[in-house]
Amino acid sequence: MKKLSILTLLVVLCGAAFAQYSETGQSSNYISTGMPILLIAPDATASALGDAGVASTPDAYSSHWNNAKYAFIDGEMGVSTTYTPWLRNLKVGDMNLLYLSGYYRLNKRSTVAAGLTYFTLGDMDNTDVNGNVIGTLHPNEFAFDVTYALKLNDDLALGASGRFIRSDLTNGAVISSEGAEHTSTHSANSLAADIGLYYQKDIDKEQSFALGAFISNLGAKLSYSDDDNDKEFLPANLRIGGRYTNRIDDYNKVNLLLDFNKLLVPTPQLNNDTNQVNYNNIGVIAGALQSFSDAPGGMSEELKEVQLSIGAEYWYAETFAARLGYFYEHESKGGRKYLTIGAGMKFSVFSVDISYLVPTTKISTNPLAHTLRIQLSADIKPTDKTAEDTSRP
Repeated sequence: MKKLSILTLLVVLCGAAFAQYSETGQSSNYISTGMPILLIAPDATASALGDAGVASTPDAYSSHWNNAKYAFIDGEMGVSTTYTPWLRNLKVGDMNLLYLSGYYRLNKRSTVAAGLTYFTLGDMDNTDVNGNVIGTLHPNEFAFDVTYALKLNDDLALGASGRFIRSDLTNGAVISSEGAEHTSTHSANSLAADIGLYYQKDIDKEQSFALGAFISNLGAKLSYSDDDNDKEFLPANLRIGGRYTNRIDDYNKVNLLLDFNKLLVPTPQLNNDTNQVNYNNIGVIAGALQSFSDAPGGMSEELKEVQLSIGAEYWYAETFAARLGYFYEHESKGGRKYLTIGAGMKFSVFSVDISYLVPTTKISTNPLAHTLRIQLSADIKPTDKTAEDTSRP
């Protein structure tokens, strides 16, 4: 027999970014989902801006932040990849997040893109109820998405994405706790969709602004066994925000960003600190709609579920970038609070970006605490046929 705690441990490790205790030591009424890795910033650019990105300058990572931005991207084609060590602050050496994305401009109005997320939890011992090692697990998760973005007019774009998701946490192990029936497990597969809107407008020759709205990961629940009472919502999410750009002169430019982020997942209904909600009786769409009004604490708790991201970016001669950001989440909803810093260098085709996360709470289980992330990108500028008004700086 395998321990039930094996599966529990894997879920806890995957959800470490979202399931925390407050600094006061009181348990939090945070919202738990399956495969929360889908919400982790995959790039060093936005992660250096406090995870603000729904209206940031379009780039190859737009499928994560707002797929509609691809329609305004300044490039004919491009690829990017990021490597993110996981739980290094807790001395875990074999857990990593890898991300690869690319885009191709079809014409002046439309762009297609694809992205791949791969998360490995390394090797884990599989034990029986007596603690004896009986094998090794190699848990991993991945998601693959394709995107189409279209300009509706000179200032507004719409994006749509489809995503295949696979989460293999147990490698098909049969699990049970002592005295309980065996439970067969399998990988959890799902399909999800994203939809985004992006609007950008010049105020004058020096100033411009952008607004974005993005709903992501709206799809079927994840199930790791044949038990219909054991299903997890995907981390369906709503992100809205804006960007203000000031081109100070020919060499200096500043971007200021603000994002608001909220899970479109039902809030746990607590009774004597026990989660009483039966998620299997709630559909995906119904859960997304009721997520705006189901918090036990009413509207005050609903507002606590909104995460805040603030970022500032400075560019010199469109070659060197310096970034600073802050992320805030209420203590009762996870309590993540952290500063982010980063920098970037852009060459003729290639660019390199880095970011670093510094927690600002006394107690933090953020898996990216004190982690340096590295991003490599390559972009080919538009040819004459696609150069007309593809994007604004």
